[in-house]
Amino acid sequence: MEGDRMHTQHLFRLDGQVAVVTGGSGLYGKLISRALGEMGATVILASRSAESCERAAEELRRDGLRAEGRSLDLESEESVLGFAAQTAADYGRIDMLVNNAVSRVGLADLEHTSKEGWEAAQRVNGTGLMLITKAVVAHMRERRSGSIINISSIQGAVGPHFPVYGDTGMTSGIEYTFSKWGMVGFTKWLANYYAKYNIRANCISPGGYNPGLLEDENRKEFVENYKALTPMGRFADEEDIKGPVVFLASRASQYVTGHNLLVDGGWTNW
Repeated sequence: MEGDRMHTQHLFRLDGQVAVVTGGSGLYGKLISRALGEMGATVILASRSAESCERAAEELRRDGLRAEGRSLDLESEESVLGFAAQTAADYGRIDMLVNNAVSRVGLADLEHTSKEGWEAAQRVNGTGLMLITKAVVAHMRERRSGSIINISSIQGAVGPHFPVYGDTGMTSGIEYTFSKWGMVGFTKWLANYYAKYNIRANCISPGGYNPGLLEDENRKEFVENYKALTPMGRFADEEDIKGPVVFLASRASQYVTGHNLLVDGGWTNW
């Protein structure tokens, strides 16, 4: 530092901070947790399965990072409240919340979507999102500081492009699109309401990332169609989510709130 100015590289550091990542053992959850840990944060990976989160956390600890896996059931208000209270008590703070968990129940078109499937998805994607954010923001408000990052999707910015699926049998479920658009609006509400407490809320809307798809011969048509419709001509790789997450979590984005950052190789530019 020179005087009161901070060197640019230090703006991105997260030393001494505590981050909660829901869906922490999933595809994006592992990458997000690693990114935050590599920048100095202590990361709490949370999902229904404490065991899977702890296995993911152990991988991070083997690399010298600070991480722990914990149980969190977003469908249970008791679980959510207990998780937030215990985490805040154990660590003395919660600086970041990354809402990454998602339910993909159903993934059907409207005519094949049942009331039960719709409600099951929203118990996590809607009610669960609200409950964990409400529980964590109460601790952030006390400290008058915090960053909330919601992981949406390109389907929170544009409608699904059904021809991309070809004859693979794949599709985009209507409840998924509903949830991801709702998450963007939820983010903007949080950003405007909690700005006075120095709590920021932003979204990341990623494009395609799924290494398993790239190796699945039955999905080859979808993969090729998707790449052809993406200006950068490829799927996301495991590094593509890390920088945006660190930026929005850190002081490097201290004047950014209510933003939906598209990380999609240009998919939504057309």
